[in-house]
Amino acid sequence: MRSGLKAICGLGLLLGPLLGCEGKANFQLPEGLIGPPTELPTDAEVGVSGIRRLTRVELDATLADLLGDSTNSAQRLLPPDSNDPFDNDYRTQLPSAALIESIEQLAVDTATRTLADPLKRAKLVPCAPTGPADTGCLNTVISSLGRRILRRPLTDAEIANYATVQTYAVEANSFDVGVKLLIRALVQQPEFLYRIEIGAPVDGQPSISRLSAYEMATRLSFFLWGTTPPDWLLDAALSGALAGKQGVRAAASRLLADPRAKARIERFHALWLGYYRLPHPIELTGALQAESAALVDKVVFEDQSDYFDLFRSKQSFLNATLATHYGIAGFTGGSASAWTPYGTAKRQGLLSHGSVLSAGAKFADTSPTQRGIFVRTRLLCTDVPAPPANVNADQPPTSATSNCKVDRYASHASVGNCKSCHESVDPIGFGIENFNRAGQYRATDDGEPTCAIEGKGKITGLPAGDVAFEGVTGLSDLLMESGRFEQCIVTQVFRFASGRREAPADLALLDNLTTGFKKKNRMFAELLLDYVSDDTFAFRKEEAP
Repeated sequence: MRSGLKAICGLGLLLGPLLGCEGKANFQLPEGLIGPPTELPTDAEVGVSGIRRLTRVELDATLADLLGDSTNSAQRLLPPDSNDPFDNDYRTQLPSAALIESIEQLAVDTATRTLADPLKRAKLVPCAPTGPADTGCLNTVISSLGRRILRRPLTDAEIANYATVQTYAVEANSFDVGVKLLIRALVQQPEFLYRIEIGAPVDGQPSISRLSAYEMATRLSFFLWGTTPPDWLLDAALSGALAGKQGVRAAASRLLADPRAKARIERFHALWLGYYRLPHPIELTGALQAESAALVDKVVFEDQSDYFDLFRSKQSFLNATLATHYGIAGFTGGSASAWTPYGTAKRQGLLSHGSVLSAGAKFADTSPTQRGIFVRTRLLCTDVPAPPANVNADQPPTSATSNCKVDRYASHASVGNCKSCHESVDPIGFGIENFNRAGQYRATDDGEPTCAIEGKGKITGLPAGDVAFEGVTGLSDLLMESGRFEQCIVTQVFRFASGRREAPADLALLDNLTTGFKKKNRMFAELLLDYVSDDTFAFRKEEAP
């Protein structure tokens, strides 16, 4: 990823010196900033920490918080992030010419929009400049804005470097020209676009470093909010309030009490379970996503109950459109959304939501294979190998004797080396086949009224052996009873937080977090707090070249 920083420095000749692109870029924090005192983990207990670029969603949220720019310009201008299932895996965040050009355009547009709005400008320029050459006022802007954008105080040398924009302000006879160039430079600064962690080397552990207090604040904020640290958290870093586990945990608790934490945790679930975007009309998509977000909010924040309530709830947050779509009687919300019991409908929890059931669509229908892969990889955290190179996975399965899906897939799965893999995934998908790709219940295959759907499935290789289930209710119950579900939930949180897959060094952490998760009645907020206050959260490990 260091090549990514080098590529970003190709942005604009005018701003090159301000981006640290002449000579050796200096990303070292000001002297005296040390990380929170904590117990020292060993090298074997700390996983690698790559240099992570802000995702498009994180960048938009950050620009909104810093500059009041809520136009979502990153999502409009920047190339899409890769999803597998999360959008923040640093190993996929490769620089490109398109990315570099888009960031430059984003910086120019953002600076122009911000200064064109008197209210936004007033927040960025707290002083009244006497003219374009007012050095004191400009330094005040550089110091305050630089601290917030770079997520740490600027050194005197850095302030002097950024103050060179005043030459252009004087030349244009406009103080705001200098401020505009300052914003452009800071928004294109690699230290803003990337979460660069340096820390302090640990004696006797040459490959690991302890994060500074500002780096800890940044980790906390982007994990729990998906945006830059607020002023109070930067102040906490400066005062030493983030020292030790209790200080970190207290700050994390305050972050979780903010509405931005709800949005962040909703997004974690939407990415994990694949409903951050849906292939349905706008009105239905909005209703499906709102239904799932409401259940997440209810379990995690409002009731603060057992996380498994997400998967065993017998009611859901429906509007009239969604109640009609599902065919659920008893909806009384009128024109508003309301919590509505499922009644006799064969539904239970999040896995019965149309948002989640939309995953695994293929060939204009549901795919038992893709749904089985979804359950294996997303809910049980087991790897499923890719099909052999000589297999055309884009060809719909066929059968010489029947057009029923169960027969077509049985014929498909019996070919060559495909059998063992399909036996591990197809039975899972067939267990929830009674629900179409929009989450509506059906008794027969689409367009084949003589092909009845049994809705019976099986998961192989569980600690209890091969276990049968029926429908989404049976699947939800089986997952909760499997003995593997909690570990996978913890693993998915770790992947989202760290921006990478787990490695051997992380296994002890995952085991400890899973044990605590179970002991604390599977309270999701407690899992997050336990994670950020673990010793390993305060450290980084150098990547091998």
